[in-house]
Amino acid sequence: MAHSQEVRDKVYRLYVYERQSLEIAAMMAEIPFSTARRWKDSDRQKGNDWDKMRAANQMATGGLEDVSRAILSGFLVQYQSTVDQLSLNENIKPEQKVDMLASLADAFNKTVAASRKVLPETEQLATAMGVINLLAEFVQQHYPQHLTAFVEILEPFGNEIQKKYG
Repeated sequence: MAHSQEVRDKVYRLYVYERQSLEIAAMMAEIPFSTARRWKDSDRQKGNDWDKMRAANQMATGGLEDVSRAILSGFLVQYQSTVDQLSLNENIKPEQKVDMLASLADAFNKTVAASRKVLPETEQLATAMGVINLLAEFVQQHYPQHLTAFVEILEPFGNEIQKKYG
């Protein structure tokens, strides 16, 4: 049974942009999973890789922290795969393995250091919000008569925190 372009687009949208599994996207579009898989494979052969689009969309729609995590996660997968391959490959001389592992360790350290440079703002925002929450609890417990004034000040101050750290 032929399906309309609208149905095909719906499966694509659900999979790529709404990050549903291909199985769920097919079910939501009321088509067989095999049809969705065939469309995905066909598009990949034509240069439209749904998985690459999905990953790119996730990075583009997420914050800087999400992008950093995605990059770090991808690197760690490659790192582990490379270490495994080096361990199993008997054709590489031990001296070469040491050089490759040293190079890999250097890349790992640089990637982790770069990731830390991206994430401190998030860490600072979390700390600031934690302090504000502690202060709110303190005012509520020890100075309840000032709670209304505190809440009145808190909203515009929260905007300042967001500008500085968010």
